[in-house]
Amino acid sequence: MIMLDILVTGGAGYIGSTLVPLLLSKGCRVTVLDNFFYGQNPLLECCANPNFTIINADARNESAVREAMKGKDYIIPLAALAGFPICDKEACSAYSINLDAVKMILRLREKGQRIIFPCTNSGYGLGEGEKFCTEESPIKPISIYGKSKVEAEAAVLSESGTTAFRFATLFGASPRMRTDLLVNDFVYRAVFDRTLIVFEGSFKRNYLHVRDAAGAFWFAIENFEKMEGGTHNCGLSDSNLSKIELCEKIKNILPKFVYIEAPVGQDPDKRNYIVSNEKLESLGWRPSYSLDDGIKELVKAYQIIKNNKYSNI
Repeated sequence: MIMLDILVTGGAGYIGSTLVPLLLSKGCRVTVLDNFFYGQNPLLECCANPNFTIINADARNESAVREAMKGKDYIIPLAALAGFPICDKEACSAYSINLDAVKMILRLREKGQRIIFPCTNSGYGLGEGEKFCTEESPIKPISIYGKSKVEAEAAVLSESGTTAFRFATLFGASPRMRTDLLVNDFVYRAVFDRTLIVFEGSFKRNYLHVRDAAGAFWFAIENFEKMEGGTHNCGLSDSNLSKIELCEKIKNILPKFVYIEAPVGQDPDKRNYIVSNEKLESLGWRPSYSLDDGIKELVKAYQIIKNNKYSNI
């Protein structure tokens, strides 16, 4: 088997720190370009692998990106400001990283280099009620995050040698952990507060374990010819759940968890949709981790990473 050379920008992030060890385990040579903006060190274990290269640089640094791209077979542009809060706070950076840096990769790409782009199904916005959103459904992003990612997806798919995923809301433990994601946040509150006030409890969305997101990239590498030129919803088909239904799932595992619904807020991203993953599943992709698996995993993870920096216990 030919050894693949792969560049992952933003490879030290939530998905990347799970994806990079997977790619190395498959025998790939992996270069990560990341500026370690969040100050974590999730890839230290990879440093012993001779097939791993790290470039500490910003994904908008053209000279660094050009050098990193040389000779690569696949480019996976994970570098992004992820989620509507940080994108609303840093709007200029959101567009320059989420969109402009991706367009730069397209401009710098060598002949034959393939790109696998991670988009988000939050672009479906308010969705279509009880009708499943497919890849042909209208795209109606509301937040800066959704708009910048959807525009970048369109730019990527306008060129040959590309494919994309529209990932569901991710969950699960990762070496570069995020506690702001919906499932991760709800479980954190269930573990430490045992209570949660839920707003817009009937709003639905789809979910996916971060390790299954990483696995989807490898699936795309192995099935690139079948997937080229299109985007693919990627999530758990048995987990198109409302926030209240998610709370019920958590309570099944943590019986002392108490939640109530109240009109105390709104989701600026207006995510309320159910998603069909049939297109990707028809190619043979299947997730390995259920929502219950992720909740149980997170309960254990939060015994390790509780944020007690400013408390006495």
